Amino acid sequence: MRTMQSAVKLRGWVQAVVAVALVSVIAACGGGGGGDSSSSSNSSSTTLNGGSLPASPTQQPIAATAANTVAITVGRGVNGVINIPTVSVTVCPPGTTSNCQTINNIQVDTGSFGLRLVSSVLNSSLLNGGLPISTLASGAQLAECATFADGFTWGTVRTATIQIGGETTASPIPIQIIGDSAAGAAPSGCGSGSAENTASDLGANGILGIGTAPNDCGATCANAGTATNYSNYFTCGTSCARATVPLSQQVANPVANFTADNNGVIVQMPPVSNTGASSATGTLVFGIGTQSNNALAATQTFTTDAFGNMNNSVFNGTTVQAFFDSGSNAYFFADSSLAQCGSNFAGFYCPSSAQTRSITLGGLSSTRASASIGILSASTLFSNTSNYAFNDLAGQIGGNSSFDLGLPFFYGRYMYYGFATSTQAPYVGF
Repeated sequence: MRTMQSAVKLRGWVQAVVAVALVSVIAACGGGGGGDSSSSSNSSSTTLNGGSLPASPTQQPIAATAANTVAITVGRGVNGVINIPTVSVTVCPPGTTSNCQTINNIQVDTGSFGLRLVSSVLNSSLLNGGLPISTLASGAQLAECATFADGFTWGTVRTATIQIGGETTASPIPIQIIGDSAAGAAPSGCGSGSAENTASDLGANGILGIGTAPNDCGATCANAGTATNYSNYFTCGTSCARATVPLSQQVANPVANFTADNNGVIVQMPPVSNTGASSATGTLVFGIGTQSNNALAATQTFTTDAFGNMNNSVFNGTTVQAFFDSGSNAYFFADSSLAQCGSNFAGFYCPSSAQTRSITLGGLSSTRASASIGILSASTLFSNTSNYAFNDLAGQIGGNSSFDLGLPFFYGRYMYYGFATSTQAPYVGF
């Protein structure tokens, strides 16, 4: 998840565990795409300019009417940032269903784990005691620095009961309150890049991390041997120090803590025109194989690492870490053959004609499948300032080791994310 001036959320969560493992600085998300059928393109020959695009997938989302569903909206949102899928989330104080607040425009991010809310959108009653700040056994107040590819969020860890659609967490869970003044100033070791502690910074009122992991740090933060240097969590007094935090107190994936339909999610987005659309409405389905409306109907599934990465993928002859991230508003990968945009759209690709690229996806299992993506010039797409949903926007990523298939890949597809549990390995499917 990375924020860009005209676009948001390139890259998912930066996990310390991968730094410890010396595999990569950044771990990732999950979820695949597929089910392609005939093209729904209505691009003019001028837009294609002699190039071509792959056939667009055409799956339609189910109606968000069942208890295990909630509508996803892509539109102008809180700050006019393109390709941000959002849902509404209801937050309640622990142990009660009174004094609850429903917050709209929460970004659906399959590339991170846990719920993070901007403090300014919360009612004062929730901030001032309704949502208690978590403390360790020592009594020290807990705060977190959630590090993303281009910045970080800093704030308190609090507990709350979460409801999304008709589903509710079985008990209160830890969440992060971004920009919470109760956390004090962010420590110097919090993270690189800029602070993203407001709705304007994020382009949303919060982040709903529903990737394949049940919490946002895991053993790295729970183990004192690694937490000292790599924990996302801090206790602050006269100074701040990284803290060892048990799994039960780490910011948690809300869906994994629902009373039912808690083994995964399906992200369903409608097809959009290759020249973009003003908005798009999809459906987030909770559970996989738990109800009549959430059967696992993927053509291919890939067993992933803990964070949803397909580490045996290949692009342009190079092995890459591929991941499917609804929190990225474009495809992001390195390809020197694609022309980059000028300073007005820095970071995006602006090829003179429509382009197609293919990647071979491979996770920990033997499954291999090819996926093709279409790319149009960002300057062409952004020329219609009323459009906020794009299926063929792409940009550059640092290095050749990662391939981020962001929200453009989700349009017209059912994307499956199976959570890591004691009996299930994490997987993604399409």
